[in-house]
Amino acid sequence: METKDLAKEIGSTTYPGRGIVVGVTPDKKKAAAAYFIMGRSVNSRNRVFVEDGEGIRTEAFDPSLLEDPSLIIYAPVRVLGKDTIVTNGDQTDTIYERMSQGMTFEQSLRVREFEPDGPNYTPRISAILHTEGKFSFEMSILKSNNGDPDCCNRYTFSYDNPKAGEGRFIHTYMQDGNPLPTFEGEPTVVTIPTNELDEFTDIVWNSLNEDNKISLFTRFIDLETGKVETKIINKHTK
Repeated sequence: METKDLAKEIGSTTYPGRGIVVGVTPDKKKAAAAYFIMGRSVNSRNRVFVEDGEGIRTEAFDPSLLEDPSLIIYAPVRVLGKDTIVTNGDQTDTIYERMSQGMTFEQSLRVREFEPDGPNYTPRISAILHTEGKFSFEMSILKSNNGDPDCCNRYTFSYDNPKAGEGRFIHTYMQDGNPLPTFEGEPTVVTIPTNELDEFTDIVWNSLNEDNKISLFTRFIDLETGKVETKIINKHTK
C-alpha cells in the first residue's frame, strides 16, 4: 500500500468528518495520535475539546445553541493503564469499561454499531494504542452495509511495531455529499513527518478544511519513559 503524505491526505477532501491518526515518530521514540472533528450543522460546529483527567471530552461552546447532545457530547480519549483509547463517540466508555473487565478491544465493540443518524449512518471509528513493551495499535470501524441500517459491518485492523515515521489514518466519510459516503477500505498509510508535537499539530490543523474544521487533539507518548505531551486546538475560543 502506498504511503501518503499526511497533510495532502487530510486535505484531499473538504469533509473527511471525524478522523483518527495513529503512528510513530521518525526517531521511533514516541507514539503519535491525533483526533479531529469537523461539522456542517450549527449543532455540530458548536463544540470544543477540553481536558478531562488523562483524556479529553467535548462540550458545547455556546450551551444556549445546544440541540441534541447524544452524538456530539462524549469523551473521545480515555487512558486505561498503558492503553490510550481514541474514538469518535461514546464507545470510548464502552471500550474502557469492557476492557477493564478483561475483554479485548474487538470484543468490547461487539455491543456497538454505527450511529443512528440516517441517512448517513455515521461509522463509529475507534483506535487503541498499546504502549507497554513493544508499541502496537489497533483500529476499528463499525459501518452500515452500504447504507442499510439492518446490517452492521465490523472491521478491526492490528498493527505491531509500525515503521519509523509511519502511521494510519481512518475517518468517517470519504468526502462531502448527501448522504455522506462512508469510509472504505483499510486505514490509509500516512507519514508521521516530525518528532515535534507542535509541528505535528500544525500540520494536521492546517491541512483541515478551514470552513468545516472544529477541534483537534494531538498526543505524543514517549515509549521509554511514558511521558505524555498533549495539544488541543479549538476553532472557537472563549
